Amino acid sequence: MINLKVNIDKVSDFISEKEINTFQNEIQTHFQSIINKTGKGNDFLGWVDLPNEISDDLLNKIEADAAKIKKLAKLFVVIGIGGSYLGARAVIEALSHNFNSLLPEKEFPQVLFAGQNIGEDYLADLLDVLDKNDYALAVISKSGTTTEPAIAFRLLKNHLEKKYGKNGASERIIAITDKEKGALKQLSDKENYSTYIVPDDVGGRYSVLTPVGLLPVAVAGFNIRKLINGAKEMREFIFSDLTSLNNPVALYAATRNVLYRKGMTTEIMVNYQPALFYLTEWWKQLFGESEGKENKGIFPAGVSFTSDLHSMGQYIQEGLRNIFETVLSVENQKRTLKIPKVDEDMDKLNYLAGRRINEVNKNAELGTALAHVDGGVPNIKITIDKVDEENLGQLVYFYEMACAVSGYILDVNPFDQPGVEAYKKNMFALLGKQGFEKETKEILLKMKNNE
Repeated sequence: MINLKVNIDKVSDFISEKEINTFQNEIQTHFQSIINKTGKGNDFLGWVDLPNEISDDLLNKIEADAAKIKKLAKLFVVIGIGGSYLGARAVIEALSHNFNSLLPEKEFPQVLFAGQNIGEDYLADLLDVLDKNDYALAVISKSGTTTEPAIAFRLLKNHLEKKYGKNGASERIIAITDKEKGALKQLSDKENYSTYIVPDDVGGRYSVLTPVGLLPVAVAGFNIRKLINGAKEMREFIFSDLTSLNNPVALYAATRNVLYRKGMTTEIMVNYQPALFYLTEWWKQLFGESEGKENKGIFPAGVSFTSDLHSMGQYIQEGLRNIFETVLSVENQKRTLKIPKVDEDMDKLNYLAGRRINEVNKNAELGTALAHVDGGVPNIKITIDKVDEENLGQLVYFYEMACAVSGYILDVNPFDQPGVEAYKKNMFALLGKQGFEKETKEILLKMKNNE
């Protein structure tokens, strides 16, 4: 059953139904390009059929490795950057107890992350924690030479070997990498690591439903089969009706692109659940890295309400009118908590006594949307029933498909990221990496001329 819904009632003051409908034929064409793998970047469309193609053998292996890690380790470190960690972290954080790290007894290992930054204090602090706890790790990299995860893996591999010996360390390392080539693949074969393949036709930001995302989610104790099933349900639902804007992907992609063409160049993803913070971060990477090319693209931003209403709320209400919001709304909560009644009503909250916290939050959500629309900010609303594996699977696949369609509407390749290489070239040149001597001279000259 598909629970996800897209509501555009609160954009009607800004754009017309006719303007949205003008995209109908174009979107159908883009769907066909995705299904038939004929559009730009078609060699990276493996994610489209992934929910239907994941084998029981692969899922059994992931679940077996997760069970093994549970016996070996209290902590599980996932080493990766960008899509190699954000998807897994988004799902784990969404499903976990908000204070999971502070619970005295945990049935499953605590999942930590490394290689997503080059913070010296972060890595040193991580080693402090790993000194005192049994741990295992997964290193995720097609090449094995991406700077940030490669540095983290070198540090942690060295630490593991000192702590458990070379054989003991090998037992605690899982590599998710290329099937044939690359430094990490060579090392994995040499050291006999348990390995998984990053599919050649699936890019990092679309890799949540591969071992890149599934292994960490399984280690954290969540049901990866339900996650996959949710994605499969969404895929079938989308492909069952490519001819109308009743399709949620078509409706979302068309609406955001009409708004973009009217000068609303920033989309703010809004959530009202703290556990969804990293889902917003994953969404930001998915859309930013996919659409931001050739001087085009909607800039993806994110806020967590109601917290950010006390920081970003003023700007959203009255700032530059080049923004629209997409609110991710969750109908039902996992827990029930009511506001108590007290004898001395000094905080004047007794009018809320006996009512659920979620009722207050829902009214804050509605009141904010009304205020922002009045302030000139269109609101798209995406609703899911609750935060569980199946609903998250539906949501992940929905966003992936919507991003692909939106990228094609912009006439860019949604599956490459040529701009990411620019900072790497400069960093390598400044660090004196072999092969970048020419760039080093050019940068030093430029810096000298700017003094």
